[in-house]
Amino acid sequence: MKQSRRNFLKFAGLSAAGLCLAPATAAMASGGGTSKEGHAVVNSNSLHAKRWAMVIDTRKLNTEEAIEALAETCHHIHNVPTIESDQNIKWMWTGSYGEVFPEQENNFPSEDQEKHKFPLLCNHCEFPSCVRVCPTKATFKRADGIVAMDYHRCIGCRYCMAACPYGSRSFNFMDPRTHLDMDKINTKFPTRMRGVVEKCNFCVERLAVGELPACAEKSGGSIVFGDLQDPDSNVRKALRENFTIRRKPTAGTEPGVYYII
Repeated sequence: MKQSRRNFLKFAGLSAAGLCLAPATAAMASGGGTSKEGHAVVNSNSLHAKRWAMVIDTRKLNTEEAIEALAETCHHIHNVPTIESDQNIKWMWTGSYGEVFPEQENNFPSEDQEKHKFPLLCNHCEFPSCVRVCPTKATFKRADGIVAMDYHRCIGCRYCMAACPYGSRSFNFMDPRTHLDMDKINTKFPTRMRGVVEKCNFCVERLAVGELPACAEKSGGSIVFGDLQDPDSNVRKALRENFTIRRKPTAGTEPGVYYII
């Protein structure tokens, strides 16, 4: 009986401490992005879709330099740090054909296929395995198909990283702000903290104000972004007129990113 009472008091004490620490933790997880009134403001120009998707034309976008230029823009507006180690954070990066499409390789690739590079990012899957395994619902799927994250809810368990078949997520092993020039960060987007997972968000914050994802806007037409459920959309037109493939079809996640080969 005494032991049970001792355990109860210990649990109650830890719970109270957790409640006291929670607001401070939440405040540390974000460096901005809230209105002065403390609530979201709906922009009348915001873009909407039933299922956002992306089509990448690798006939036009296939060099390390071109893809890195898009990644640099993406990382700048999302305050993604550059860490010179295997603990680097990435929202967009490059890979060879074999790395990107391991299930669609053949024994005798063309010269172009061997030398081309392919952009990689979160696939915003129809059936995202990362959402299923997240114990705190920090990763969730929006009604428009975007797989989003609430950094405040992420506890850094990294189950999502283990579940993602595309390696699209990065973990902040250290404070990412120490690797950012805090005088040049984008104050409209939150910075993250140590112990939090992050990834591409399809520029949901830009869609909310009527702007396309930064990579699509800067790609010069090699990346098309639109509503997959709209038969008249630009992505449906691109899919209708070109041969496309998606990454790792056997994973069964139905990626929202298509590649014109």
